[in-house]
Formats: sequence, structure tokens, C-alpha cells
Amino acid sequence: MNQFARVLFSIVLTTFLISPTTGYAQTVLIRLGTAAPDGSSWFKVLDRMAQRWRKESNGKVDLRILPGGTQGDESKMLDKLKLRQLQAIGISGVGLATEVPGVNALQMPMLVDSYAGLDRVRAGLEPRLEKALADKGYVVLNWSDVGWVHFFAKRPARTPADLKPMKLFITSGDLESERLYREMGFTPIPVPITNLLPSLKTGMIEAFDVPPLFALANQSVGLVDYMIKLKWAPIVGATIVDRKVWETVPAPLRDRLMQIARETGEELRTEIRSQEEKAIRNMGSGGLKVVSDLTPAEIEQWLATAKIAQQKLRGTLVPADIFDEAVRLATTPAR
Repeated sequence: MNQFARVLFSIVLTTFLISPTTGYAQTVLIRLGTAAPDGSSWFKVLDRMAQRWRKESNGKVDLRILPGGTQGDESKMLDKLKLRQLQAIGISGVGLATEVPGVNALQMPMLVDSYAGLDRVRAGLEPRLEKALADKGYVVLNWSDVGWVHFFAKRPARTPADLKPMKLFITSGDLESERLYREMGFTPIPVPITNLLPSLKTGMIEAFDVPPLFALANQSVGLVDYMIKLKWAPIVGATIVDRKVWETVPAPLRDRLMQIARETGEELRTEIRSQEEKAIRNMGSGGLKVVSDLTPAEIEQWLATAKIAQQKLRGTLVPADIFDEAVRLATTPAR
């Protein structure tokens, strides 16, 4: 073998050995940003997934969790994902819907009143939503729950009319949701989720609607006095990864890591659902006034408000065809 051939052979061999398709010589680094606080249930389950990935890949897939909104709010994390500054994010359905509006169909006010109903709608819509996300360049690793939205307030509140004069938190950048709330008579104040606490402290925000576990995790529950115990809407979550980065993982290993990710989503749903009611009881014993005795007339006011919200969502924040399918799935009796 002449000198040129030896050099060429060496280059080809080295390229092969470090190629991501071999899965042996190159570590695939996946930096995953999430607003979930360090130590929260969401963080712990993602961290378990990261550990299982490292073990399954012999350390060749390094998933690093960056929690607590250190990478910015969900809008900023999506920007970083597009710029490849992050390779994956754990994101709520609120943030994900800014990329694929159909996700909002899983989060419509009072469309379903149980996790069984949510699961039925999600299972029916998942293929379409994952296809829409794939078209955007993302792979869905798993779907999860954030929990049922309840309204928290600094002043007594039982009905939508009680909340409407209060300065209500809404995620900044969600212009359509802000418009919808204003049309319904509420007073939405756009704020990044990472600024919710200081906004409550200064009085810029007087009320907010989040799942109880999230209110506990980010300590916002300590800055209000009341919570209306009413399942206003479910909030879903998902873990997504940049498709091009994901495809650098060798295909057989990719299949196994996807299986682990899906199992992680199931674990997280089970954990969140089991902790939700306990979290509400703990908040009540900690001094929060939990309004759990709504009258039938008051519940009817919420249902009427939810119906108006649903009508405004169709064709705006939720594509009409996906909206109609979600309603069909929600109202189809379980077999």
C-alpha cells in the first residue's frame, strides 16, 4: 500500500469509527431544557429517563436536564431548540400549541372532566399531532400530564364574574389566548412564567390558573389566599427532540431509547395523577382557602363560560377539523 493509499484508508477508517451511525465512538449530547423546577416530579422522572438512556447506550447518549426555566420560558426554549442551542425540551401543551395549534384541542375548558376522557381524546389525536410536529422538525419522545388547571386568587372568588376584574396571569407571547380572555371579559396580564412569582409579589398579577402541583413546585401558592376547586381544563405536556439530532443516534438504539421515553411518559402520568388530590389537601392544611363547595348554579356559570370559550377556540386557537374530532372523541361513550 503506497503512502497516499495508507493516508486515505486511515481517514476513511477514522471517519467510520467516529460516525454517529456506529453509535460507539461519538457521544450524542442532548441538552434538554424545561420549566419544571429542580426536585419536582417532572424533573425527577426526566432525570430517571436520562439515567436509563446513559445505561442503555453505555454512556454514548448523554441526556442533560436543565430545569427551572434556566434556559428561559417556553417561548425562549423553543427558539433555542430551533437554533440548536438546546436539542430537546420538556414543554407544556401551552407552549407546544404555539408550534402546533391542534395541541390546544387536548386542553379545552371543561370538554372532559376525567383523565379517562383526556386519554381517549389524546389517543385519538396523537397520530395527527405527532405528524404535525414531525413536519416542524420535532420528534415526540413522550406525552405527559401537567395536571388539571384550577384558579388561584388573592381575593375571594367562586365564579367567573368574581375573577374577571382581577389581573389574571397569562403566558406572554400567547396573543390569541390573551385576545380570547379579553373578549370574555377577563383582565389578562401577559407575563413570562419565569416572572410569575415577582409579579404576584408586586401586585402586577392577582390571579392565575395553573395545576396545583405546579403551584406548589414553583411556590406561587404561597402568594395567594384562595383556590377554586374546579377542573377548568387539563394541561398536557410533552418531551420533544430535534429530529436531526435524534437521527444521529443509531437506529436500533434509537428504538430502545424511544421505548424508554414512552415508558417514562406513562410513569409521569401515573405519578402526577396520584399526587394531585394530595397536593390540594396539603395546600388546604397549609392555610390556603380551598373553595370546594360550589353550588349547582355556580357550576353552571363555569360550564356556560367554558362553552363560550370552546366556541371561540374553534377555528382560532384550535383548527376546526381537529376541534370537531376532539369533541367527537370526548362525547363518544367509552367501550
